Amino acid sequence: MKNLRTTTVNILIAIGLVGTLASCKSTFNATETLSVEENRQAVYQEIISNPVQLTNFISEARKNEEAKMILMKGHMEQMESENMKMMMGKNPEMKEKMQSHMQKMMENNPEMMQKKHSKMLDKMMESEKGRKMLMDKIHSNGKMKKDMKAKMMQMMDQNPEMMKEMMQKMMDKNPEMKGKMKNKG
Repeated sequence: MKNLRTTTVNILIAIGLVGTLASCKSTFNATETLSVEENRQAVYQEIISNPVQLTNFISEARKNEEAKMILMKGHMEQMESENMKMMMGKNPEMKEKMQSHMQKMMENNPEMMQKKHSKMLDKMMESEKGRKMLMDKIHSNGKMKKDMKAKMMQMMDQNPEMMKEMMQKMMDKNPEMKGKMKNKG
């Protein structure tokens, strides 16, 4: 009887231990965890407060094309910030290294180069001084001048209204041209 009781107690203890262990099994769901703002902030803080984890996280992000483009965009915005410009002005060596690195990155990524050129062109077109500087550059460079003329002719052929408008502006600014155009017509 005593033996039966001991065996029964041992079986119940074993069942209790197995039940406890089975109920402690953790099922981690990252999506559910990150959907809670507090959890998300805690994960961010944990990653950025540990340099090794941060480095690993960035390395993982660089393996994903979309994440890589987001990182690059953030980097470009930071590089163009006023604080960075001031810091670079005070440290020419750093500025030179950064420009060299940027040049290498653009050579390796034509899409990034195209975006940078487009952004620079937009910035130049915002001010009268920028537009004048761009026009001077175009006029001093034979190939650019030829390309620009071809592009303008194509645009005017596609849009006759724009052509009339431009011709009128040119004649208004330059009376000599107005006389030549009248003699032609």
